[in-house]
Amino acid sequence: MLLWMGWRLVDDPAPGEGAGDADTLAVLHRGNGPEPESLDPQIARSDSSGAILRDLFEGLTRLDPDGKVIAGAAASWDVSPDGRTYTFHLRPAARWSNGDPLTAHDYVFSMRRLVDPETAAAFAFFLSPVINAPEIIAGDRPATALAVVALDEHTLEISLRAPTPYLPGVLTHPANFPVHRPSLGHHGREFTRPGNLVSNGAYVLSEAVIGSHYSMEKNPNYWDAENTAIAKVVYHQIANQNAELARFRAGELDITYTVPNNQFALAAKNYPDQLRVSPQLTTYYYGFNLRRAPFAGQRGLRRALSMVVDRKLLAGSILTAGQKPATGWVPPGVANYTAIEPEWAAWTMAQRLAEARRLYRAAGFSAANPLKIEIRYNSADIHRNIAVAIASIWRETLGVQASQLNVEFQVLLQDMRNGKADVFRSSWIADYDDAFTFLEIMRTGAAANFVGYANPDYDDLLGRAAATPDADRRRVLLQEAEAIMLEDQPLMPIYFYVNKRMVASRVKGWQNNSLNIHYSQDLSLAGADAAD
Repeated sequence: MLLWMGWRLVDDPAPGEGAGDADTLAVLHRGNGPEPESLDPQIARSDSSGAILRDLFEGLTRLDPDGKVIAGAAASWDVSPDGRTYTFHLRPAARWSNGDPLTAHDYVFSMRRLVDPETAAAFAFFLSPVINAPEIIAGDRPATALAVVALDEHTLEISLRAPTPYLPGVLTHPANFPVHRPSLGHHGREFTRPGNLVSNGAYVLSEAVIGSHYSMEKNPNYWDAENTAIAKVVYHQIANQNAELARFRAGELDITYTVPNNQFALAAKNYPDQLRVSPQLTTYYYGFNLRRAPFAGQRGLRRALSMVVDRKLLAGSILTAGQKPATGWVPPGVANYTAIEPEWAAWTMAQRLAEARRLYRAAGFSAANPLKIEIRYNSADIHRNIAVAIASIWRETLGVQASQLNVEFQVLLQDMRNGKADVFRSSWIADYDDAFTFLEIMRTGAAANFVGYANPDYDDLLGRAAATPDADRRRVLLQEAEAIMLEDQPLMPIYFYVNKRMVASRVKGWQNNSLNIHYSQDLSLAGADAAD
């Protein structure tokens, strides 16, 4: 959690769409949704934190504008014939923002920090394929046992328990970014403050105002600084999606975090050339709290609640940007995977209603004894509208009494972690293009397993898939795991996302990609002089 309430407040001029002085034109203004919870790479967990961190830091690998994995701080890497050893060769020119050399030892330190239980990192499981990582995460071995070794200043070796072809994609995630050990040691938890934060990416943090914005300047010590066109980037934290769109229309933002559904038709009509829409590897879902009644040990009840929800109706009445109804967990379009659905997804609605009512009664509920639960969601019109619609569907089809509670995003995250909500709204965004990024979070004890799901058969299939070098066999095992999880229904998928952003016409280099990750260093601004 960030500890400071502000650094200095500067009113940056609005970008406009062409007019303005040179300083204004060289600033990229990005909407960034809710307040990020941290700028510590190993601690951060939200999408809004990730966007900022990708501009400030660089992993061994990164993504190109199309979402494909490319070299980052490592110029290249080799893979052993058995697929179990990756050797990364760092760029000799790579530097920290204070001029210190970036070395393989920095990555060793940071990856050990990620899996160290004392860090309590939500994404420690990303390194589970590495030898000794599971034992370290469980507290059974020291972090120094992690099989990540600096062979010399610029060569890093990662040894794996089994072939992990998606490892380069995992390493693009902020959790695997390096942290500057001397700064962390000197400043402690305040190392993420402007002036304290030493980073190795294309930009350096210059200002942070909680609840308002984060500003960053071009990092002159970045190895590819000469190709970084934009001199300054400002991330504006705007939780209200309608307010964000209004600021874009006023010329105060170049890129929005999203486009509200209730304004999508207007945006498509009035700004067709600036509206960017494309499929996204993200699943919107409701989680059932399995740690307590009424959902603990009640698989039939959870299935009943999922069966009666007509996702196509929701997509047609509330979701207006082409979102796809979801009854499965892994989105379509994931590499080397075919999306699956539960058996009942192919039934008629009449068949689903009949079975759901039978399961509801079998769980001990009826008109005389209705299920009483609360749906908890974070502030946004779409979340409210979906909660109201689903509560209405549950009431009309089963007699469920579902109240709704709107809380701020950070409060919702805390409630999910602490198991306070009966039903909570969330989404999972692919961290890399592989089905494992979705299925891994439902493993027993996973940090992002907020529902508290535990099934040994599911865990076993994931373990077997992780140890299988054959891609086709691995896919089958992962599909079997997903089928088990969907049968247990610890969560209720609702729809698959699309990317929806407004991008000003002066922004050049923007490419839609299914991971919805866009580095500022890959963009430029028309009418602005290249940054020095």
